[in-house]
Amino acid sequence: MTELIKRLKAYPLVTLELLGASLFANLLALASSLFVIQVLNRYVAHGINASLATMVVGVLIAIGFEVAFRQIRLTLADALSKPFDRAYAARAYDVLICAKGDALGQLTAGQKREAVAAPDAIQQAYSAPNMVAYLDVPFALIFLAALFLLSPLLALVALVFCSGVLLFGLANYRAMKKPALAMQGHFSARQSLLDSALSDPDTVRAFTARKVLLKRWTLVLDLMEAVRTEISKRQGGQQNMIGGIQALLSTAIIAGGAMLVVMGQLDVGLLIGANILAARTLGPIIRLAQSAGAIAKATSAIQIVENFTRLPLEPEDGVALGLYKGALELKDVGFAYPGQPTPLFESLNLKIEPGALFVVTGANSMGKTTFARMLVGLLKPSRGQVLVDGVDLAQVAPQWWRRQVIYLPQEPGFFNGTVRDNILAFNPQLDEAGLNRVIREAGLESYFAQSQKGFNTLLVAGGRDLSLGIRRRLALARALATDGQLVILDEPTEGLDAEGAQQISKIMNALSQRGCTIIALSHDPNIVQGAPHVLDLNVKPIPRILAAVDRASPHQENKGGGQ
Repeated sequence: MTELIKRLKAYPLVTLELLGASLFANLLALASSLFVIQVLNRYVAHGINASLATMVVGVLIAIGFEVAFRQIRLTLADALSKPFDRAYAARAYDVLICAKGDALGQLTAGQKREAVAAPDAIQQAYSAPNMVAYLDVPFALIFLAALFLLSPLLALVALVFCSGVLLFGLANYRAMKKPALAMQGHFSARQSLLDSALSDPDTVRAFTARKVLLKRWTLVLDLMEAVRTEISKRQGGQQNMIGGIQALLSTAIIAGGAMLVVMGQLDVGLLIGANILAARTLGPIIRLAQSAGAIAKATSAIQIVENFTRLPLEPEDGVALGLYKGALELKDVGFAYPGQPTPLFESLNLKIEPGALFVVTGANSMGKTTFARMLVGLLKPSRGQVLVDGVDLAQVAPQWWRRQVIYLPQEPGFFNGTVRDNILAFNPQLDEAGLNRVIREAGLESYFAQSQKGFNTLLVAGGRDLSLGIRRRLALARALATDGQLVILDEPTEGLDAEGAQQISKIMNALSQRGCTIIALSHDPNIVQGAPHVLDLNVKPIPRILAAVDRASPHQENKGGGQ
C-alpha cells in the first residue's frame, strides 16, 4: 500500500478531510445495527408505536448523512487521485517522446507500448471507489469496538477472522505479483505482433509471413492463457475462501452468541446486532483482500513506469548561439551501438567550413543514417566531440539546434495529424505563404492541387499509406520549413523518380547558393561525383576522406581529415 500512503501524504489537507468524512460515515453506519437492537429489545418487547416511529426517523436521518459523507469522500478521493494518475500517464508519454534516441532504441515497440499503457492499471487499482474502500479498513475498528462493548468474546472471534482474511489477502497479493508481471510482458509481445500485422499488411501477405506470425501469435496466446488461468484460479479460490470465511464467521457469532444468551449474558436483540457488527467489521477487510490482484498488477505497472522513466532525457536547456554560420567539426569521433563487438567508425576527424558541400557514402548498414542522426543530435557519439561553430554539440540546446538544421531522414515518419499540423509543428511561425512555398519547393504543388483536402489531408500510421516518393517529398517540405544553415540529406534521391531526383538537385543548388552547408549521405553516383569531398564509410574502422583529386586518382588517399 505504498502508493496509497504516497497519495495521502502528498495532499495533507485533502487527506484530513477524507479521513474525517470516512470517520463520520463509519460512525453513522453504526445506526443500522443499533436500530435493529433497539427495535428487537424495546419495540418488540413493549409494542409502543411512537418509539418505533422515532427510531425509524432517527435511522433514516443517520443513513442520509452516511450516504452524504460517503459521496463527499468519493469526490475528495477522486480529486486526490487525479494528479497522480495524470502524472504517471504524462511521465510515461513524456519519456516516450523526449528520451535520448540511443536509450529508447534499446527497447522494443512492445516494451514502449507496455510502459505507456501501464498507468491504466495504476489508475484502476487506485480509483476513487477503491481508495475509499482501502480507507475503510482501519475504521473497521469502530465496528469491532462496538462489538466489544456488546461481548468481548464475540469481538475476539471477529478479530481472529479479520486477521485471517488480512493474512490471506497479503499472501494472495504476493502470489499475484509474479503472474501479473508475466501478463504485462505477454501483452507487450502480443502488441508487437499486432503492430507487425497492422503496420505493413502487404509485407505479411507478399512474403507469406502468415504461418510464422500465426505460430508466434498462437504461442503468445498460449502463454497468456496459462497465466490467465493461474490468475483466474487464484481469484476464484479467493472468492470461494472469502465466501466460506464469511459463512464461518456468521456461524461462529451465532453459535457463540446463542450460548451466551442461554447463559443469560446476552439477549436475542444483542445477538442479532452482534452478528451485523461482525459482518460490518469483516466487510472492509474482505474488499481489501479482493483487491489483491488489482494492487499486484498496479505494483508491477508502477515498477514498469519507474524503470521507463529512468531513461535519460534530452536536455531542455543548453547553449543557443546567436547566429549559426554553418561550420561543423568532428574531433576523434567514434560510434558503436551497445552490445556490438566493433564500432561503426572511430577516430574520425573532420572539418567542414560554412557553405561547403560534403558527401558521405557507403553501402547499406555501413553507418550513413547513424552518422546523420549523430549530427542532428539524435544519437550521442561513443567518444569524441561534434563541434558546431566551435561549440560542443553536447552543450547546445537540442530544440535550438534542430531549428538550425534542414534534415531529410532516410525513412521519413509523421505523427497522426494533417499535413499542415506536421509542418507547422516543426516551425509554428510559418504562415500560409511559407507553407505554400515549401510545398512548391518540394515538388508537391500539383499533388495537393489534385487532393480533395489539400493541406488538411490526414496522415495516419506515420504516413505509410502514401507512396515512398510522396512521403519523402513531404519530409523534404517539412525540412525546408526552417531557414537552417546546415542541410543534412540522408539518401535524398531514394524512392524518387527522375523528376524527383532533379527536384532534389535543384533544391541542393539553391541551398548552396544561399550559403548553406550541405551534407548529403548517399551512394547515388550523380551526387557523389559532384562533391568536392567524400567520406567513405566502407573503410573500417577509420573512414577514408577523399577529395575530388583523390577520386580521380584512386591510388592516392587522404586519411587525415577534410576541409
